[in-house]
Amino acid sequence: MPKTRTTLTIDEDLLRAVKVRAARAGKGESEFIEEALRRELGLELLDRLWEASSLSEDEAMNLALEAQREVRRRAQ
Repeated sequence: MPKTRTTLTIDEDLLRAVKVRAARAGKGESEFIEEALRRELGLELLDRLWEASSLSEDEAMNLALEAQREVRRRAQ
């Protein structure tokens, strides 16, 4: 997956905690932050579900759109 460099402004104590936790885990700070964001956003679960699915990307998208249309139809 391609990476993009970014700049964040965060609390100094939080950055210090990231550095300590990343070092204890034997990971770089960027890797540690990226994993934490993936967990917080629920992307790890989505990745596991995607790996277990036999649907193609198009099939999954069509299924999601169909479900969205059904929810909107019921809400009317």
